[in-house]
Amino acid sequence: MSTSQLVVQHLPYLRRYARALTGSQVAGDAYVAATLETLVNEPDTLGRSQNVKADLFRVFTRIWNSLSVNGQSDQVQRDLPAEVRLGQITPLPRQAFLLSCLEGFSEEDAAIILDVDVTEVRDLVDEAGRELAADMATEILIIEDEPLIAMDLEALVEGLGHNVIGVARTRTEALKLAGDDGRRPGLILADIQLADGSSGLDAVNDLLKTFEVPVIFITAYPERFLTGERPEPAFLIAKPFQPANVSAVISQALFFQQTARRREARS
Repeated sequence: MSTSQLVVQHLPYLRRYARALTGSQVAGDAYVAATLETLVNEPDTLGRSQNVKADLFRVFTRIWNSLSVNGQSDQVQRDLPAEVRLGQITPLPRQAFLLSCLEGFSEEDAAIILDVDVTEVRDLVDEAGRELAADMATEILIIEDEPLIAMDLEALVEGLGHNVIGVARTRTEALKLAGDDGRRPGLILADIQLADGSSGLDAVNDLLKTFEVPVIFITAYPERFLTGERPEPAFLIAKPFQPANVSAVISQALFFQQTARRREARS
C-alpha cells in the first residue's frame, strides 16, 4: 500500500482526534485540512518512522502546537479560518490523554507525536485525567438498544461519578425519558442505529430542539461519520469500545461545555 493510501486510511481517525480537541467538526476538520496541505508542500514529513499514522498525527500536532505557542504567526493566521484561530488551544496534557485513551497510541508513539519522552507522556496523561475529572459530574441519558452494551455504559459512567437518568432503546423512549418530570440530561450517549429501525441521530435532533447538551454518538461504523463531507458528530466512539475511550470522550465533551458556559458567564 502506498503512503498516500495509508494517509487516506488513517484520515477518519485524525478527524476524530481533531474534533475531540476542538469540540467542533468545523474547527477539527479545518486543522486536518491544514495538515494535508502541509503534507502536500512538505512530503518528506512522512516516513520518518515506521508508523505512518504516528507521522500523520505528529504533523497535525506540529500545526496545533504552533498556534498555541505562536498565536500571532502570520502564516498560520492566513492559512486557517478565523473560527480556528480564535478557538481555545487545548493544553499538552489533554493531547496526551486523547492520544493514549481515545486513539489507542502506545506511550512510545504518543511520545513521538508530541515530541516528548515516555516519562513525560505518562505524567501528562495523569495530569489531564485529574484535570478533566474535577467538577464534571452530571446526569446522562443513554440511548442504546443492545442490553449488554447499555449495562456496560451505565456501569462505566456511574463509575466516573455521573448519574444515569435512564436507558432508551428507541427514539420514542428517548423522548419520553427526557420529558419525564422535566428531567434534562447534562450529556447524551447515543447509538446511531436503534432496535426498532429508528435513528439515534433523529432522537438526538428531536431532543436538542428543547435543550442543548453535549452528545456522544456510538457506532460500529465510525468511518461513515468521519468523512468531512457533511455535518457530522463532533464526538464519536467506535464499537467495540474500550472504557478508557468512553471516559476520555465524556471528559472532553463536558470540558468544552463547561468552558463555553464560563465564557458566556464572563460576557
